Amino acid sequence: MKLNKQIIKILVSSVKATHEHELGCGECFDEIHEFAEMELLGKSPEKAKPLVKEHLEKCGECREEYKALLKAMENLEVYQ
Repeated sequence: MKLNKQIIKILVSSVKATHEHELGCGECFDEIHEFAEMELLGKSPEKAKPLVKEHLEKCGECREEYKALLKAMENLEVYQ
């Protein structure tokens, strides 16, 4: 990949958007089942787990995992 001004700007803005207390993909993955359960129960997972919410907004791979998990959990009797 060749670095041009646009790519460098994107990289710099990504670095600026990072926080001291962020979750990595592994940590997010460990918590998404609780996040999904809260959502299905009508609770506010974004308030209880704001770092998970933030990670899901930034990471497409984890967001896709979360969507798949949520869809699977919706089909469980306990959430219907």
